[in-house]
Amino acid sequence: MRKLLLLAGVLLGFGLITGSVTRTQALNGPGTIRITSRDLHVSLDNNGPVGRGAGDVLVIRQLLYNKSIRRQAIGHADIVCTFTGPKSRQCNGTYFLPRGKIVVSGSVLYREFQELAVVGGTNIYDNVRGSMTATMLSRSPRRELLVFRLTV
Repeated sequence: MRKLLLLAGVLLGFGLITGSVTRTQALNGPGTIRITSRDLHVSLDNNGPVGRGAGDVLVIRQLLYNKSIRRQAIGHADIVCTFTGPKSRQCNGTYFLPRGKIVVSGSVLYREFQELAVVGGTNIYDNVRGSMTATMLSRSPRRELLVFRLTV
């Protein structure tokens, strides 16, 4: 019986510790993340007449970097944009970072400079909101500066 009580106490203590660790790993205030991206793969599925138009789908896969931390990629991004006109598109993307994912969504007219809403995330980014701006740094290979302005 003593062993059973001791085991229950240890498990309860472990549960309390892991519960508190999980809560402290979430963001508890505003923050900014600055990283760069490099397009890995871009494909356009033209679903209508020749040229870009409503219904065409652009799929982008990027590698994410923070050279001040390490030279290799720290994550990747998957972005899907559906054209609503010749240039305008509705985009949704997920940025896979070392400590969680950040999800963005919004309307884009030009890829050279875009601003999307941060609509949520996972792990440390659970329940974040805010905005993400992407500014093109180079065309070939396409690189962007990404700035996430996060609130909780």
